[in-house]
Amino acid sequence: MTNYLLRHLQVLFYSLGQLAGTPFASLVTVAVIGISLALPAGLYVLLDNMQRVSGAWDNTTQLSVFLKRDVSERAGQALAQKIRARPEIASVHYISREAALTEFKRLSGFGTALNALDSNPLPAVLAIRPAPAHADAATLDRLGKDLQTMSEVELVQLDLDWIKRLNAIIELARRGVWLLAAVLALALTLIVGNTIRLAVLGRRTEIEIIKLVGGTDAFIRRPFLYSGLLQGLGGAFCAWALLALVLALLAAPVQDLAALYGSRFELRGLDSQAGLMLLGLGALLGWLGSRLAVGRHLRVIEPR
Repeated sequence: MTNYLLRHLQVLFYSLGQLAGTPFASLVTVAVIGISLALPAGLYVLLDNMQRVSGAWDNTTQLSVFLKRDVSERAGQALAQKIRARPEIASVHYISREAALTEFKRLSGFGTALNALDSNPLPAVLAIRPAPAHADAATLDRLGKDLQTMSEVELVQLDLDWIKRLNAIIELARRGVWLLAAVLALALTLIVGNTIRLAVLGRRTEIEIIKLVGGTDAFIRRPFLYSGLLQGLGGAFCAWALLALVLALLAAPVQDLAALYGSRFELRGLDSQAGLMLLGLGALLGWLGSRLAVGRHLRVIEPR
């Protein structure tokens, strides 16, 4: 086992030496991989931040439950207490008919005209704020229909259209990111494969000699696989650094814009788990491209 690990370690350093021997070509390949990986990673970060913003908007969602005019204040308070006990409800604020009329006079500007009315035409209202975990459109729709069946309730008002549109946009963006990532993953595999193909062809004579003295395909293939893996890993590091740089440049303008809306929102980059996944993906694509290219060309290279 120790000898096996030592052989792989030896091949790893040999592959590093081969890449260092052609610094310009290696840096170009790593840069191309880095830029290609940075695009879907950047869209992933953008989508993650959009979900954080939409989560904050979801927390402001409110249902307005209009009670029937013949419901007494005591019955309205009891209904509010009953609804408040439900697990999907964060808070319930009871607005009496008198409080509703006072607020309407203040906001509408028709205070004088409303004073001429013989009776209060406004019903009592329950302002219900759902719990964050139950603020999605489907749950709110079910909650609204459930509240509408109560005998004291005249009307339940909830504007779900903007929530549905926002969720649809986020879902479309998520699928777009995955499709783009798949296309770029294929492109990266081809890029690394072409780079390794040129390296294999450049060492054709050496490979023929190794085969002539009994070297196996696995022995010949190993340094090329490490080269592809290292190039993919280096490209992933480059993508991570490039993304961090872009986020650092955008952080201050985004904070200034959020401050204008009374928010403390800050851009969030890749966390450690997502960063490790990016590194693993880059290494895997580099290894896969190298494996495909080397396997194909080794079969046609035979000693004469």
